[in-house]
Amino acid sequence: MSEAARSLLQRWGASFRKGTDFDSWGQLVEAIDEYQILARHLQKEAQSQHNNSEFTEDQKVSVVVGVVKELVSQMLFLCLADLILKNILTYNKEFPFDVQPVPLRKILAPGEEEHLEFEEDDEEGGAGAGSPDSFPARVPGTLLPRLPSEPGMTLLTINIEKIGLKDAGQCIDPYITVSVKDLNGIDLTPVQDTPVALRKEDTYVHFNVDIEIQKHVEKLTKGAAIFFEFKHYKPKKRFTSTKCFAFMEMDEIKPGAIVIELYKKPTDFKRKKLQLLTKKPLYLHLHQTLHKE
Repeated sequence: MSEAARSLLQRWGASFRKGTDFDSWGQLVEAIDEYQILARHLQKEAQSQHNNSEFTEDQKVSVVVGVVKELVSQMLFLCLADLILKNILTYNKEFPFDVQPVPLRKILAPGEEEHLEFEEDDEEGGAGAGSPDSFPARVPGTLLPRLPSEPGMTLLTINIEKIGLKDAGQCIDPYITVSVKDLNGIDLTPVQDTPVALRKEDTYVHFNVDIEIQKHVEKLTKGAAIFFEFKHYKPKKRFTSTKCFAFMEMDEIKPGAIVIELYKKPTDFKRKKLQLLTKKPLYLHLHQTLHKE
């Protein structure tokens, strides 16, 4: 074997003995070029050796080149896999294609909230006391079916039609959490999340989704209220934030359409420090249906 071919083989061997060590796409391309040079060297040397052998010259060349190709192809595969993994796990804009990782969202059970730092919103003014207004994102859509009917008892279905917001088009993955609370803010029914909104149009986010209240109206305690918390995802901070909320009290439960006012976060389940979200005529639009046997 010539000195040039031996030198190339030594370079390959040293590189792969210490593991796949290509930090950029250009280094891998350079390694492929070196492999091609090595293969040509070995092919020329095999053709130049005329000794007595049971193999023909073509067979000798094929054996040598075939062995080298097999070994080097395995090495290149390992290098390529290592290079791709490096660039996927650590975002590299110089990689031939975009491998920027997608932020993960933590999934929480319906109604579960974690106390994280409060965020300042661009709406007018601050907020009152109540539940935390920001927490890790959950996968929306936890609606429950209607309860079985009971003689003399009334069930309530609320259709959430749309909500009016001045920046409706900027809300990402918006949904509404619906809960029924007593005067102390204690849950009277399971908490439900709507699916992500159907569409955003002008100053409205459209839902058109039915919520089945999980308690007969007659069994709700005095002073109870139904809360609607509008939430949306904030990719920069990687969590879902409550933007505003609304509520409907027991004397407002009646068949037909109703619009209710929006309040600033954080959600005040005790309804003691309420501040309107905006002076503009923007509301939560609902339609109620009562079922009674």
